[in-house]
Amino acid sequence: MKPGTFTQLYIQMVFAVQNRDAVLHKNIRKRVFEYMSGIITEMKHKSIIVNGVSNHVHILVGLNPSISISDTVHDIKRSSSLFINKERLCTGKFAWQEGYGAFSYGRSQLDDLYKYLQNQEEHHGKCTFEEEYIQFLEKFNIDYDKRFLFDFLDDL
Repeated sequence: MKPGTFTQLYIQMVFAVQNRDAVLHKNIRKRVFEYMSGIITEMKHKSIIVNGVSNHVHILVGLNPSISISDTVHDIKRSSSLFINKERLCTGKFAWQEGYGAFSYGRSQLDDLYKYLQNQEEHHGKCTFEEEYIQFLEKFNIDYDKRFLFDFLDDL
């Protein structure tokens, strides 16, 4: 970044395991999420929290504006998939589903968002990933076509 450039950009990224397979078992999540946090840090973003459940992940970062969100998600997915497969953390070949959601937040919203992301297991006892994802899209007034919303809406 150039001298005299100051930014404060907070982005939550959300993406699913391919076919939303529940393969991110509790016993490997900490290791996978720590690895993902390292990728984020290497990209010069600020890793605030990486958390999720067996079929998807939420990542909150302080964004380095010199790297696009799409490049960030691509690198996180690519590197973490290679890591999971190399370490044989899942049975079979692991992959992330195509696509992602990215949502921006202000500094004053971070505490509540952090708590929400920290309590993903509890939250998903009451709400499916599909329901949660559509709630984000609607909360942020994002127009979407159900035909292109991950695989889980194929039957709509």
